Amino acid sequence: MLLPRVLRLGYAFLSSDALATVAQPLLARAAADLGESCSLGIRDGDEVCYLARAEASRIMSIALRVGSRLPLYCTSMGRVLLAHASPAEQKAYLDRTVLTARTADTVTDPEALLALLRTVREQGYALVDQELEIGLRSIAVPVFGRDRTLLGALNVGAQSVRVSPEQLLDHYLPALQQISVELGLQGVR
Repeated sequence: MLLPRVLRLGYAFLSSDALATVAQPLLARAAADLGESCSLGIRDGDEVCYLARAEASRIMSIALRVGSRLPLYCTSMGRVLLAHASPAEQKAYLDRTVLTARTADTVTDPEALLALLRTVREQGYALVDQELEIGLRSIAVPVFGRDRTLLGALNVGAQSVRVSPEQLLDHYLPALQQISVELGLQGVR
């Protein structure tokens, strides 16, 4: 059985992470401006791990917080992170991962997912529409360091009844891209 002292290890990591520290006020500003929750995630094995998060004052059915983990294949941040992995890493991931349909819209065909990952890498963002959960749309962008090393991914999640895919692209994407540039210029990690 895990004891509360295990939490100290996680907190020590998260509170000392420079990327999360720099990102938090930027995410808070974006969440206030956009009225939606904004997150920073990194790849940890076959999952995206939430490193920083600013909550909007809206009710979302999926409860996410710093330290939450979600699959790479059906989340916007996960797809951004996978898209920037080498083809060999992508293949290895698909070889060991069962692409479970979380909703009727979840992409579960490995070849279709690889095609999506190529598109994500080319266009510089991932938009996921109700693949993780019915009613949830999200958009994510990569965060690169000054040396073009992938540091993580940023996203905004919104309820599909309130925010259309076009709104994600026209309004939310530019805000995420600006935060990504600001984080990359900080030279953290």
